[in-house]
Amino acid sequence: MENSRPSTPDAPPENLWSSILDSVSTSRSLPSKQVLLLGQSSAGKSTIASALLQRPPSLEENKEEHRIDFAVGYEFADVRDDGDEDTLARMSVYTVPSSNSSYTALLPHFLPPRTALPHTLVMIVLDWTRPWSFVDELQMWLQWVEHWAKGDGSRELEVIREECHERLQSHLQHYAEPSTDPLPAASSALNNTILPLGPGTLTHNAAGIPIVVVCSKADLIDEENDLVAGATGMGGMVKGKGGEWEERTDGVMQVLRTVCLKYGASLFYTTPQPATLQVLRQHALHLLFMPPPPSPAMGGGTDAPAPVRNPFPFQFKPNTLDRDRIVVPAGWDSWGKIAVLREGFDAKTWGEAWERDLDEAAGQGTGEAGAKRLFASLVPDQGEKPHILPPINNPMPEQTFLLKHYDENSKKADRDPRASFRNPTDLTTGAPAGIVGPLGSSSFSMPNVERVLNDLENSTIAPANAANPAADPRKFANRPSGRPTGLAGLNASTNVPPSTRVPTSPNPPSAASPTGGAQTQHEVLQNFFQSLLSSKDRAGGRDRNAGSAQSPARSNGQAEDAST
Repeated sequence: MENSRPSTPDAPPENLWSSILDSVSTSRSLPSKQVLLLGQSSAGKSTIASALLQRPPSLEENKEEHRIDFAVGYEFADVRDDGDEDTLARMSVYTVPSSNSSYTALLPHFLPPRTALPHTLVMIVLDWTRPWSFVDELQMWLQWVEHWAKGDGSRELEVIREECHERLQSHLQHYAEPSTDPLPAASSALNNTILPLGPGTLTHNAAGIPIVVVCSKADLIDEENDLVAGATGMGGMVKGKGGEWEERTDGVMQVLRTVCLKYGASLFYTTPQPATLQVLRQHALHLLFMPPPPSPAMGGGTDAPAPVRNPFPFQFKPNTLDRDRIVVPAGWDSWGKIAVLREGFDAKTWGEAWERDLDEAAGQGTGEAGAKRLFASLVPDQGEKPHILPPINNPMPEQTFLLKHYDENSKKADRDPRASFRNPTDLTTGAPAGIVGPLGSSSFSMPNVERVLNDLENSTIAPANAANPAADPRKFANRPSGRPTGLAGLNASTNVPPSTRVPTSPNPPSAASPTGGAQTQHEVLQNFFQSLLSSKDRAGGRDRNAGSAQSPARSNGQAEDAST
C-alpha cells in the first residue's frame, strides 16, 4: 500500500492560540507615540499635557493645594486623522515633577532608549515668570536627554541612533514654509538639490531626538511690576515698556533660538489660550509622525519609491514678531535670521559660550565666560529671595540670669539695697526716707525712729492745745526721756490731789535696763510700736482725764469764795 496514510498524525504546533493572537494583534495594533514633558515645578506642564491629549484642563490642576504630583505622571489618548475617522496611533504623555534625580532616574525604566527613541518627542517647558533661569534649565535638561539617549551603548542602540539622526537631518533639510500654492510633484521634489545644514545647526543631539522648547506663560512677559525681588516676567526687570523692554525680550529670544538651532529643536511661546496650545499640538504630531528619509533612486528616476507623506502636515507659518505666540519650527531658522531680529547679536559668540559651559560641566573648563554668565548680564536674577528673619532670641536660662546679676551686685556694694540699712551712718548722711527693706541687728538705734516719734507727737498734741491752750504739751508714755510723761505732768501742774489723779499708761516705763544702764535698742523699738497701737486709747482717756481734772479745780474755787 503505497498511498497509505501514516499511522500517527503530525503533532500540533506549540502555543497555537498564542501564535494566532499575536498575528491578529500585530495586524491590527496601533503604533505608539510618546511625549516626554520635562520642566520644573509649576511651569505649566499639566496644561500642555491636557492640550496634547485634547482634554479640558481640570480646575484643580491650577491650584497648588489640590495638585498631586506623581513620581512619573502618565496619560494617553488615541490620535485620529484630520477627518476624525480613523485612529492612527496612541499617544502617551510622561511627566516628571521636577529635575530631581529621584524622578529622572525612573524614566529609563518606562522609556528604554532602545525601543522608545524612534517614537519619542522631548518637550522642555520653561516658565516665563522665571526668565533668568532659561539657560540653566536648558543646559540641565539637554544634557540629561543626551545621557538618556546613550543608554547602555550597545551596537543595536547605536544603529537606532544613527537612523534617527538621519531622519531628523533630512527633515531639517527638506523643510519648506507652508504656502497656498499647490504642492510640487514628488519627482520634482526629489530632484531638488539638498543643501547642507547651515553653521551652528544640529551640532549636538547625535541621537536625532525631536525636541521642542516651550516657553509657557508668555502672556506674563510684559507684566508691569516694579524692579523688586520676586517680580515676574520681563516687566519686573524694566520699569514700563519701551526700547529697553523690547531689547531684552528680543535678546532672550535670540539666545533661545541659537541654542535650539544647535540641537535641531523648535521654539514655541504659549499662553493659556487654546489657540497657541493647538498650534503646539499640531507641531508635536508633525514631528512624531516624521517620515524616514527618502532613499536615493536606484538605476533611474522612475524606480525611486514614492516618498512617505506625513499624515499631520504643519500648516502654520513661522512667527517671530508676536511675543506671546512665537513659532519657530525646526528647519526654518538660521544664524542670519537670528541676527536680523536685533542688531548687535552674534550667534557664533553665543554658540561658543554654550560650548564652554558644556566643557566646564565635563571638567574641561578654561575659565572664560560662558553662556550662563553672559545671560545673567542680559537678564538679572530676580528670583524670590529668602526672607531675612531676625536672629533667634535664645533667652538666657533663669538660673544663669540670676547668677550673673548676683555676682555683679555682690561686687558693687552701692547696688545692694540692703546696704543702707546695714550701715546706720548712711541714714544720718542724707539717706532717703521711706526705704523699705530688711533690718540688720545694728539698725535699731535709728534716728529716723526719733524723727517719726517727734512728728507723731506734734500731730497729736496740736489739736489738744487748740482745745485747751492752758494744757502742757503731752508726751508719749513709755518714752525714755527725763521729762514728765503724759498725764503725770498734767496732774503735777494742776496740783490735783493724789486721790483724784488718773492712772498713767498701762505700760509703765522701765526705769533701767537689766544691765543697769539705759534702755536697750530692742526695748526702745518695742515701746515705739506699743505707743502706736495704744495711741487711740490714750487719746480717748486723755479727754476724760481733762474733764475730771477741771471739776476739782472748780470745787476748790467755790470753797475759797465761801471762805472769803
